[in-house]
This record gives sequence, structure tokens and C-alpha cells, in this order.
Amino acid sequence: MKKLINRLNMRNVVAALLVLVFFGAIMFYQTHKPLPEGISYEGQVFRTDDVNFLYDLSYKDKSGNFHHESRIFERVNEMIAEAEDFVVIDMFLFNSYYDGDHDMPDLAGNLTKTLIEKKRSNLEIEMVFITDHINTTYGSHHAPEVQQLKENGIKVMYTDLKPLRDSNYVYSAVWRTFFQWFQSEPEDDGWLPNPLASTAPDVTLRSYLELLNVKANHRKVVVTDQSSLVTSANPHNASGLHSNIAFEVGGPIIGDILETEKAAARYSDGPQLPDYQGTQSSGGSIKVQVLTEGKIYKRALAELDQAGKGDTVWLGMFYLAEREVIDGLVNAARRGADVRIILDPNQNAFGNQKMGLPNIPVASELEERGEDNIHIRWYNTKMEQYHTKLLYIKKEDKATILGGSTNYTTRNFEDLNLETNLWVETPLDQEINQELSNYFNRIWDNEDALYTEKFSEKEYEMSWVKYIGYRIQKLLNFTTY
Repeated sequence: MKKLINRLNMRNVVAALLVLVFFGAIMFYQTHKPLPEGISYEGQVFRTDDVNFLYDLSYKDKSGNFHHESRIFERVNEMIAEAEDFVVIDMFLFNSYYDGDHDMPDLAGNLTKTLIEKKRSNLEIEMVFITDHINTTYGSHHAPEVQQLKENGIKVMYTDLKPLRDSNYVYSAVWRTFFQWFQSEPEDDGWLPNPLASTAPDVTLRSYLELLNVKANHRKVVVTDQSSLVTSANPHNASGLHSNIAFEVGGPIIGDILETEKAAARYSDGPQLPDYQGTQSSGGSIKVQVLTEGKIYKRALAELDQAGKGDTVWLGMFYLAEREVIDGLVNAARRGADVRIILDPNQNAFGNQKMGLPNIPVASELEERGEDNIHIRWYNTKMEQYHTKLLYIKKEDKATILGGSTNYTTRNFEDLNLETNLWVETPLDQEINQELSNYFNRIWDNEDALYTEKFSEKEYEMSWVKYIGYRIQKLLNFTTY
């Protein structure tokens, strides 16, 4: 009897080891597998004299009145109107669902209307809209705005996320083994509350299981035959009051940005995208380059590594959590750079309270390690977010800028999500440099409103329970950031 028990115990141990090896192999492969061709792209460096910086800002003036300055999607609508041959748009969030008592700008509806009107006025123009399955809550329902585009002759593509590497690798190994074969369809009857908003259709359990992979096409790009725009803003009503940034540039870089979108379309079996037939001449004193996915990460680290005494490093960021970037900021400060960081306090997400992760513990760490050269201010958010993703380093003879869709987190940086940023290097006498300087100084110094608060003046609570939870989340990569 004892021998039988020992034999059964040994079999259980062997079975458990085989299961661990099996799931370990899945986790290793799905985090190291080759990326689809054209993903993680470093474009050609072009020269120009015209880079347009745009931003949206929400704030309270010194009398306590709320204001929202909106420029980005006004310009997007103008770009669509100016297009002659094609319009290609890639946007992460594109829906009108919202929980809240406040009236929100109808960004999704207005963009839908603008695109349809353009197509009706020019039936020959090529129009493609690329987005993420989050807008269907992973197949549980149709996205109304996307359906309207399809019904009016605009090509639509939902990005396939399965070929991308897994970020929530422990869970995704289980999902790929047992659940990926059972996909939700819009005709299925959902019965669970929608995580996007209570006004959105109910969803299936299968959709929730897919959502937990936490993968996304997080890009925010507009490309026409006349111009291109890379932004941190979504045409999403619940995001309508967020503070965001964007950069617009024309010329041959349009072709490079199209190449990044063609890569996503190829591996997603999407439509063929148009070619850029415009000017190939590249001249001027400003350097511009498109970067996607992990190439953004490498460039951010390289720029921080070169910052030192006499330089000013400005960072405006929604999520800051990537360990090497945190170390890069500290090391730049220790070399003598003046590091100034504006962070969202991560207290609000579409009307719901959040725990302050990751920015509250990260800000505390930076304050402790910065040796008086790191200065942090919280953006004074209310019902909205400081959704900006912008690095600006001012040196003695030039400035470098890196802005777009990318939060400074592992998921956004390390070839897991799809992301697009624009890199700019400019002499100090160019208008783009002055615009960036004015933007940061305006909100840092509270020149005409109450934009930001000192780190020391706004003590957000971070209990030891929350901090331990933050470290465990980081270890397992089981986060939403």
C-alpha cells in the first residue's frame, strides 16, 4: 500500500512538472516569438522646416471656472477636408459610450460625420479606418460608429492582436491553451456588465476572458496625401476632456508612417493601403522620424542617457512605470540635468476612482532619488486625465522631442502593444522649440490658471497594502498600464 501511495505521489509530481514545463514553454515562446514584419519600426530621418505642435488642455482658472481648449480633432477634421487622394486613420478608442453627469464633446460622432461627408463628396478617395477590438468589447457587439463608416463605403480593419507578444504572460498562457478558440460574436447574447460603460451593450464571459490579455493597438495616427499627425488623443467621448498633445508634419515622412500602418494591415489580413505619391524632397533644419513600438523605448533611453549638466529634461506623462526610464531620469539628474516632470495622479478613469498606480509610488521614488535635481508636479485633474505622452529635452544648441501614443510602461515600450511616436530634433531658434517651451512653462508656472500642483502640496495616500499590490502587479505584469 505504501509503495502504491509513493508511486501515485511520484506520478502527481511528474504530472505537475509536465504541466509547468508546458505552460512555461508557452509563456517563453509567446513573450519572445518573432514580431510580424514591419512591427517595431525605425523610419528614415527626414528634414523639414514645418512641424505643427497642437495640444488640448483642461483646467480651472484662478476663479475656479472650468475650461477646455480643444485643437487636436479640429485639425484632424481640417486634414480630412483637405485630403484629395486618401485618408488613413488608426485610432485605439473610437466610441461614444460614457458614464457621467457631464456633457462630453462628441468626438466619435463628429469624426464619423466628417469621414462620411468626405467620402460622399469624393467617391474616388481611398479611406481606411483601423482600430482595436476594444470598441466591440472584444466581439460582444458592433461598434456603431465603425458600422456607419462601413455602410458608407469606408474600409474598416480591426487589428489582430494574437500575433503580438503577450504582456500578461501568465494569464495569456492559460487563455491561449483553453479559451482562445471560443470567440464572441455580435449576435451572441451578452449578460455581463460592459467594462467600458453602463451605457454600452452587455458582454459575454468570453469577451472578459479575452480582455484580461490586456493587449492593444494603442496607436493614434492620421495620414492623408497632404499631411500626417501623430497624437496621444483618442476620438472617444469619455476621453473628450482629456489633456493631450499631437504633432503634424508633411512631406515624405507621410510614406514612412503609411509603411507602419501597412505592416499592421498585412499581418491582420486587412485592406491594401494606398501609397504616398507626393514629394520625396527633404530639406530644412528640423529632423523628424517616425518610431513604433520598441524603437520608441530605445530612443527615449538614448535621449535620457545624453542629458546632463546644463540641459533641461521635461516629461509630461499619463503613466510612468518603466524601470530603465526611471533610472534614466535619476541618472540624468545626477549628471546635473534639471529634470521636471508633470504627471497625471491616476485618480480617475472615465468617471471611476483609481488607486493612483503607477504614478504615485513612482513619483515618491523619484523625489527620494533625484538629489534635488528632479522636480515633480501633479496635473490638477478633476473628471478628466492628463493623457499626454511627451518628452522634451532642451540643450545648449538644440532640442529633442519625442511624443505620440506611448506611455512610459513595459506594455507600451517593449514590443507588446502597437504604438506610434514622432521624434523631432530642432535648433533652438525654430518655432517648434518655442512652442514646446511655452507649453511646459505655462502649465508648470500656472501662468494663467491652476494647471499643476507641487508634489509636496498634494499628498496622495499610498498605503503599504497598495504599494505591495503595485509591486506584485509589476512582477507579474498583471496591470492595466
